[in-house]
Amino acid sequence: MARVHSDMVILAGNSHPQLANSIAARLDQKLGSCSLYHTSNRESVLAVGESVRARDVYLIQTGGRDVNNNIMELLIMAYTCKTSAANNIIGVIPYLPYGKQSKMRKRGAIVSKLMAKMMCKAGFTHIITVDMHHKEAQGFFDIPVENLRASPFLLQYIRENISDYKNSIIVARYPGAVRKATSYAERLRVGIAVMHGEDKDGESDEVDGRTSPPPSLASNQSPDMFDSGGLPLAMAKEKPPVTIVGDVGGRIAIMIDDVIDDVESFVATAEHLREAGAYKIYVLATHGFFSPEAPGLIEDSAIDEVIVTNTVPHELQKMRCHKIKTIDIAILLAESMRRIHNKESLSYLFKNVSIED
Repeated sequence: MARVHSDMVILAGNSHPQLANSIAARLDQKLGSCSLYHTSNRESVLAVGESVRARDVYLIQTGGRDVNNNIMELLIMAYTCKTSAANNIIGVIPYLPYGKQSKMRKRGAIVSKLMAKMMCKAGFTHIITVDMHHKEAQGFFDIPVENLRASPFLLQYIRENISDYKNSIIVARYPGAVRKATSYAERLRVGIAVMHGEDKDGESDEVDGRTSPPPSLASNQSPDMFDSGGLPLAMAKEKPPVTIVGDVGGRIAIMIDDVIDDVESFVATAEHLREAGAYKIYVLATHGFFSPEAPGLIEDSAIDEVIVTNTVPHELQKMRCHKIKTIDIAILLAESMRRIHNKESLSYLFKNVSIED
């Protein structure tokens, strides 16, 4: 990749140094001098070793397992550059922290909006991320957000590494994932199957005030008057038995998702698929966090391979499980940085990318 202008400065936090070095190498740039450490009480301290005045600064930091420290490091880096008269401050955040908390839950808050406000206040003028959990959360930001997609890399892996992928079927682990599964299936020219009865990764439908108690009853009302003469009560939901809509017998089953953390639901789905006749089972996702027990569960499961990108570090988990494979997407992030810096269009990076990805 051609070298970009000298007025670009790339600084990296502590969350994913391997990815930061890979991006800088693809841009033929050196990482800027930056010392970021923690004091004894875990306060983050930053010292930038070069001038950023009137320069475009790119801050590489992802939301890893130490997410709250990662966030503070990122905000301090941005605010330091802002107060040092940087021209533009672009956050390269492959996994945007708190991206799942973008809907109101019972007596909760929309935390991803708080994150957006904090980032804008800290001085960011542009954000680059990959596969936001809820794409609508881009609207929380008052600055441009480039939500890049990892789907071309995942599709390329399927075509190049699954020799009989034409005999595969894309599996939606729950009905809400049908659109994403369909998007992949259409480009691979294969069918889809849907798991019905599975949990939605622990996400409850009770995210608003529907479980709040009824209004106080008047002294002359009986307790059942509200139920019989007021608003009708909805029937209680019961989890249906697990069924597979679609024929997976003698097929390669491929599950697609954006985040893998706790893998129990993936392992359970794989067991159902194997019982239904699938002879190979793959799991592909953008962000691979992997809980501490995930490598052991994957190793002992019916899953043949788990493929994730390197948006978050997971080298230790790979050492414990030979089934975990990694796709490098540093070139995608580097090219987006180069295009933004040279004031070029990013539309090429979204060529043939579906909005459902």
